[in-house]
Formats: sequence, structure tokens, C-alpha cells
Amino acid sequence: VQLVESGGGLVQAGDSLRLSCAASGLTFSMYNMAWFRQAPGKEREFVGTISWTGDRTYYADSVKGRFTISRDNAKNTVYSQMNSLKPEDTAVYYCAASNFLGNDFPGRSAGEYIYWGQGTQVTVSS
Repeated sequence: VQLVESGGGLVQAGDSLRLSCAASGLTFSMYNMAWFRQAPGKEREFVGTISWTGDRTYYADSVKGRFTISRDNAKNTVYSQMNSLKPEDTAVYYCAASNFLGNDFPGRSAGEYIYWGQGTQVTVSS
């Protein structure tokens, strides 16, 4: 199984970025997908998740209204559209997968996710 994130970069406060996570080696449509992030010196933090069907999403309060998670099951890809970025959004962003069988939605704990990507750096300057 591989999850490969892309789309990170250096932007200014108020700008937007769109992260992508391409999955392979798993039946993508059977997995809830999530985004987590980790800033230097901090623990990994839940950002948001989307159900295996794509009809439900759930976000951390810190990003609600600014970030939108979507998925394209035909392309085995999950996205995170990040608008109105703030310096405190600076982190390495990871996508993660959790089989919908046996796992409740929304899963907000990193321990609920079995597959992880390598991460993509997002840096927001003030």
C-alpha cells in the first residue's frame, strides 16, 4: 500500500493550497481517509476526515470553514483544499487511511488509521 501526498509548498498568509494524496495497493473506496499534520516540536494533530462514500466530512475546529476535504474514488485520490492559510497552519501534512469496516466515522485518533503517507510540507509565512 502506498499513499503519496503532493501539493505542499511555501505560501503567504491568506493564500490557498490544494493537497492531494494518491493511493495505491488498496481498495480505496473501502477506506475512510483523513488528513493529519505535525508542526515542529508538536504532536501529530487531526485535521479532517472524509468517509469512504465521500458523503460525510468532519473537521478540527482549527480548520473548519477554511479547509475542505474531498475524494475521487475513480482516481484513488483524496484532496484537501486549504484556504485563508495562517502561519499556525505550518506543518507537515499526512494523509491516512482507515478501513470503514470496524471503524466508526469520524475517526479523529491517529491510532485508528492503518496506512500513512510520507507527508508534504506546508509553510505559511506571515
